[in-house]
Amino acid sequence: MRPIHRLALCFALATVALSASAQQPSAVTITPSADSTAAHNWTTEQILTCPVSDCWQLAGKNEATFFDIIQQLAAISAQARGLTLPDNAEAGRRAGEYIKAKAKSDHRQLLYAIVDASVRRVGTRPSTPPAN
Repeated sequence: MRPIHRLALCFALATVALSASAQQPSAVTITPSADSTAAHNWTTEQILTCPVSDCWQLAGKNEATFFDIIQQLAAISAQARGLTLPDNAEAGRRAGEYIKAKAKSDHRQLLYAIVDASVRRVGTRPSTPPAN
């Protein structure tokens, strides 16, 4: 995703992130994403099973880090469903608005379920089958 599209989605998620609250989980360091310079304090298993509020805590209540979690979940969902995420601002805006609305309505809902539903809404099937 282009930096401007990441930024648009990050701003859309800011409201959700700022209003979520939960308990402090134990930290496990994993390799950071390509766009990050700091190690993350979560495992894939943690973010797949965490509600919105717990993911906000895992992100250290930091919008950019919270967005890293969302990006990681979106990549997992897209790969599992065989979808390609469009690289355009409109799709990023729609995905961000959907995630924000659903996460804001229920902080105890699994963040992965919200992100997965968003990926299904904006993702597309590749025109050619992926090479194995």
